[in-house]
Parts: sequence; C-alpha cells; structure tokens
Amino acid sequence: MARLRVALEWFLNPDHVPFLIAQERGWFAAAGLEVELVEPEEHFDAFTAMQKGEIDLAVTEPIHLVQDVARGEGLVGFARFLHTNGGVMVLERSGITRPRELAGKRLQYPGAPGLGGPAIVNTMIAHDGGEPGEITPVNNGFLHTDALAEDKADAATLVFYNFEVVEARHRGLQPRMFALKDWGVPDFCQLILIAQPSLLESREDDVRAFVEVLRRGIDATKQEPEACREIYFRRTGTDPNDALMADIYATTVGCFTHDLTMSEAYYEHLGAWLVETEQCDLGPAYDDVWTNRFAL
Repeated sequence: MARLRVALEWFLNPDHVPFLIAQERGWFAAAGLEVELVEPEEHFDAFTAMQKGEIDLAVTEPIHLVQDVARGEGLVGFARFLHTNGGVMVLERSGITRPRELAGKRLQYPGAPGLGGPAIVNTMIAHDGGEPGEITPVNNGFLHTDALAEDKADAATLVFYNFEVVEARHRGLQPRMFALKDWGVPDFCQLILIAQPSLLESREDDVRAFVEVLRRGIDATKQEPEACREIYFRRTGTDPNDALMADIYATTVGCFTHDLTMSEAYYEHLGAWLVETEQCDLGPAYDDVWTNRFAL
C-alpha cells in the first residue's frame, strides 16, 4: 500500500468532501493508496513540509502557487478540483453599491497589512472607472463576516460565496459581493493540488491513481447527494440539522469541477497581474507552474 500524505489548505470542511467519500468507501485503498489528510495548525508552508518529507501533496490556491514558484520554490500544480466565486463582500448598510466606492475604506483581509488586499480592491476600483485611494488594512484573521458585522471594516476580501456570503445571509446581514472575475482581478478562487516535480516523476502511478479516485469522489458528490452528505456530517461530527452548515455544504457541492485542467493563458494572466500589483517580481513560465498530464 503506497502512502500519500495530503495537506489541506484549511480545517476539514465541505471543500474536502470528495476525499472523505473516497476514504469512506475504500476507493483509495482499492487503488493501492493509503491517504492521510493533514489539517494545518495555522499557515501551512507546503514547500518546507515537502522538503522535510512531512507531506507528499498539498491543497492550495493558484495565486499562492504562482507566488511560491516565483520565489524559486520547486512546486507544480497538477489537478484543480473546486472553483467557487469569490471577491469583496460589503453589507448593504455600508451604502457601498459598486467597487469604485471602496476607495479610502477600511478593508478586512487575513494578510493585512500586506499587499494582497489593496491590490484586489484597487484593481476593482480602477476597473470600475474610479481612482484608487488609500486603503486602511484591518486584520481580523479569517473572520470576515464578524469584521463587517462588528463595524471593524467596511469591506472584506478574500471572501468565498459558498462560505462567507452564505454565512452573512444566515445572520441577516444583507451582504453584497463584488466578484474578482467581474472587476478585472484574475479569478483565483479555486482549489488545486500541488507537489514537488520530483515526486510527480518518481510516483507517477500513485499520483495518477489519486487523481482518478478524486474524479470518482467528485462524481459521487453530485450523483449521490444524500449519501455523500451523510458521510460528510458523520465523518466531521457536524450536526446535520445545523441550517448554516447544511447550506454551506449544499452550496459547496455545486463548486466541484469535472474539468481538472488549467490553461497557460490563465496562469499568464495571473502572473502578469501579480507583477503589475508588485506582489511578484517576475511571473514564472507556465511549464514551471502547472502540468495537465494527470488531469486530462
């Protein structure tokens, strides 16, 4: 049995349902794989953990992969499995109705006061015909909705429709979201799998088997919704009668994608935006960032 340790990008949540289904139904084992899902304590440095031999594969977002590769870290993406809608969230009571009205506002984002949050908002403002202004950074961790509800910030990024927007609606907060893809920002609200190139070469058969089982898990989430829902709530010990979590789960299932590939044009666009917004010195070449040979 070949062992694969897979680092998640966050705590175990509905984003990871296909993996849980595959474990529960013995599909990984039938493919000769023993798969361990590793939850990060805080920020997970996948490259360092891989170098130390602590993990084999990791879940991340395209933007982090490009930044890591641009810094010279030997990582490559090989399969996309979730694509949600994400961007900047405001509450109706803020009076903000379009991106150009975000200029000069207080912005909640986990990396504050880093460059990422202002880069997103100022790109949106310019795309909307406005003049980018000074953004006041607010760091309330990943508690985006709390930051808006408690008037710590006027807007929050990076929020995901299947989590924070659903949560805000359940709390009666009347959220409004400006999606990245609608306002000039590359759509990096996607989850991908990455590894070191050397592992993809030395364990090609194991990685191919893993991707095949992942596809099967994605199919099951859509084709056997009730059975898969039961597996998720039981495996995570989550109350299936919790209305918020039930809504988040149902919304997330619709985000799993059957197309695991990603294009050269996409990564060129993302790399160029990172360079333009000074988040990256030089966008890496597509072949250094991504391979579709496991996803086709």
